Amino acid sequence: MRSLVRLWPYVRPVGLRLFGSACVAVVASCLSLLIPLVLKWIVDGPVARRDPSGVWLGGGLVLLLGLLEAGLFGVRRWLVARPMAGLEARMRADLYRHLQRLPVAFHDRWGSGQLLSRGTNDLQIVRMFLTFPLVFLAVNSTTILVGFGILLSQQWTLGLVLLVPAVPLVVMCAYFEARYSLAARRAQDQIGDLTTLVEESVLGIRIIKAFGRHRSQARAFRRQSHELRGTELRKAWLLADIWALITGLPDMALGAALFVGCVQVAHGSLSAGTLVAFLSTALALRWPIESIGWLLSISNESATASDRYFEVMDAAEPPETGNDEEETSGSGGIRFSGVRFRYPDAPPHSPDLLTGVDLHIRTGETMALVGATGSGKTSLTALIPRLYEATGGRITLDGADTAGMTRARLRALVSTAFEEPTLFSASVRENVLMGAEEASDADLLRALEIAQCGFVHELPQGVETQVGEQGLSLSGGQRQRLALARAVVGRPRFLVLDDPLSALDVHTEALVEAALRQVLATTTALVVAHRPSTVMLADRVALLADGRIAAVGTHRELLGISAEYRWLMSGSDGAHRAPADAEGSTAR
Repeated sequence: MRSLVRLWPYVRPVGLRLFGSACVAVVASCLSLLIPLVLKWIVDGPVARRDPSGVWLGGGLVLLLGLLEAGLFGVRRWLVARPMAGLEARMRADLYRHLQRLPVAFHDRWGSGQLLSRGTNDLQIVRMFLTFPLVFLAVNSTTILVGFGILLSQQWTLGLVLLVPAVPLVVMCAYFEARYSLAARRAQDQIGDLTTLVEESVLGIRIIKAFGRHRSQARAFRRQSHELRGTELRKAWLLADIWALITGLPDMALGAALFVGCVQVAHGSLSAGTLVAFLSTALALRWPIESIGWLLSISNESATASDRYFEVMDAAEPPETGNDEEETSGSGGIRFSGVRFRYPDAPPHSPDLLTGVDLHIRTGETMALVGATGSGKTSLTALIPRLYEATGGRITLDGADTAGMTRARLRALVSTAFEEPTLFSASVRENVLMGAEEASDADLLRALEIAQCGFVHELPQGVETQVGEQGLSLSGGQRQRLALARAVVGRPRFLVLDDPLSALDVHTEALVEAALRQVLATTTALVVAHRPSTVMLADRVALLADGRIAAVGTHRELLGISAEYRWLMSGSDGAHRAPADAEGSTAR
């Protein structure tokens, strides 16, 4: 109940219709309890008097009650179908919106399959619960209470016989609930893990085929499927046990009541019509009683699904501080002052990845950032648009502290192109204009020209061509050029490029560099570089080592004063050894 009560904010807007559907269902269910009373009247009246016209009247009443019951259940379904579909859509929209706002560190920890299963399978379970089981938990409980009231009023001794299984049933339901909820949670988590595996296999199909790993992936899939199968069988066994008890104990009590009732009819202390009505009422209560096990199982699965949904929704969004008004002080450009950083999932006693970075990129200057693998170059660039929050220190843009800006304002100022170019299942135009939605067609064509994306005009629908999931219909170099076009289309004030030319051939690289110089001349840029050709785009170069900026100067100056820089650029100093590759959970 604690888990399901959290759904109230979503249920409240449709609560009136949900309550109305429950009332309609209660009336429909109670109509079915009137049928045994009509049967009693038929047996003790027209049948006993051998009056065929009375039998026809009684049959008509039973038919009318049946039609009314069916019609009311149809009305109940109409009342809740559309509102519950809307509720599911709202919950899914809230989850998606929340995921977009959560920090990158959250997505580093969570498997995509787990998030997908929460947004699809779990929400479908919640909707189904609110549509049917929640209503019928109330409806069937009311029906059982009304039904037993009728039974006790007809013949209280037989009613007490039917009440005998109540205590063991309550005890067994509590026993069942505790175990089934654990199995339901395990199954839903395993569905998330299996979804992650399938997604990774689909996205990585080229790697799997290239290395001939389809058998190992198939084994991993079979192993996880087998674990899920075992958990589902465990759930099935639990359901079978509770169904056997819920069906068997009441049937035994019904048999005992039938025997006692027949004895009473034989002795003349009970009319045949009353016995028929009593047994008919008891049989009408079989479904409400037997459904308890199924309703409990769905309720437990829904509670687990609700828990899994709110696990994500409870993840704290980064606080939105600051405002869109720039309060500048000090020098312009990009300045790092004593910046420290460690990843949120780093081991507790591990050292910081960045231990005190001090660097000033002047307004209009292009700074190349170089360093050994794992030195934290990508991490440092991710701090500028606050994809991660700095552990300590201060970063300013033209004197304005980034920590004091709203993220919307900050990311309007800073444009980024990552080393791994990610494209979406959308057209070329939509992918590029993600960098600036208000950009004109002229801006789009300019960005495509700068990034040497002339190939898009040869695509079937030009810039309207769909590039497919992850952009895998394009080559690596083409994806990287489109990502670069996306970064420059909005004429950004600050530009962060993480090795943006790594996938290009030397001829295309030279063309892109020539065009990119025009963009860099009008912006303040930080460019992560791994090779001399990219370094040559910069006015100055910063060497990152041991979590700090070890040296700053022109390419020529650093070649003269830094052995590590010479090693990184050309490997000419064989005596120098680059730092060990520390890339992992604390260095990215």
